Amino acid sequence: MRRALRLAARGAGRTSPNPMVGAVIVKDGAVVSEGHHRRAGEPHGEAEALRSAGDRARGATLYLNLEPCAHHGRTPPCADAVVAAGISRVVAAMRDPDPRVDGKGFRALRAAGIEVEMGVLEAEARRLNEGFISRNERGRPFVLLKLATTLDARVAVEGRRYLSGKAALREVHRLRDRFDAVMVGVGTILADDPELTVREIRGRDPLRVVLDADARTPPNAKLLRTGDPQRTIVFVARDAEPRRVKRLRDAGVPIATLPRAAGDDGLDVAAGLRWLADNGINTVLSEGGPRVAASLLRARLVDRILFVVAPVVGGDGPHAIDGAAAVDIRAMRVRRAGPDVLLEADL
Repeated sequence: MRRALRLAARGAGRTSPNPMVGAVIVKDGAVVSEGHHRRAGEPHGEAEALRSAGDRARGATLYLNLEPCAHHGRTPPCADAVVAAGISRVVAAMRDPDPRVDGKGFRALRAAGIEVEMGVLEAEARRLNEGFISRNERGRPFVLLKLATTLDARVAVEGRRYLSGKAALREVHRLRDRFDAVMVGVGTILADDPELTVREIRGRDPLRVVLDADARTPPNAKLLRTGDPQRTIVFVARDAEPRRVKRLRDAGVPIATLPRAAGDDGLDVAAGLRWLADNGINTVLSEGGPRVAASLLRARLVDRILFVVAPVVGGDGPHAIDGAAAVDIRAMRVRRAGPDVLLEADL
């Protein structure tokens, strides 16, 4: 099962709206074949492993981190393929929370006489697919809030473009590669003009999301001129100034409208996250500034935090989480990335 989980993780950031799935087929104590879901629209992990095994799958045990799907989507049901291949036993880490499956795959296997065991390394499997689970069970993506700060919790240092060193930047770009979307507020666009692409490592660019109630994003902003413009979405308020919205549309920028937050001139971020979930986004990396961070925390929309703390005292700018209420954290993990300290915790 650990091998199946490692295989599944290779699909991070590439399989949405599908889950990450890895599969290992074992017969007579030896691995016959293995596979993983590489990207949406391509064969699922168990289908890839079964195709590689061929006739050797008959009478074998299939290990996989998620219940086989039992519905027709862009690919045929994997449960049917498992039955047809002659697998005699299936060991799965967890049930599929997708309401189109939700136990139907296991029932189909048992009805065909296949022995089914469920729950092996379930906690690890749930953490791996926490975004897919969140979208299906809560109607929103899993959200990781990342903030770069000084030791005194400020978000800038005079004369520096980046707070973090190269090693920490590579860690952030690894996250961008593994997350479906990266989200910032328009304040970050106006202040830093970021590309929000993956450059420090080899990888693929996430969907770039801008929270911009009043449509202030410049049409010549770097994130609109770099990479695929259709891999960007700008959220604006329903009452945003029409000429500004038109200017962005004329520049080829995908636009979506959201209600404003109650008692605030910003956007309803919960509605934005629901929009992303409805469009197949499982995971969101928030790289916005203090205002976005505070709005997410106030609305209890953050699942994990990552503080990248630079060895600097006496920073500039606002507090890193300006105006957010106190939130308890758990399972804190601390590690180094060059001179910076990474503090990660679940909420």
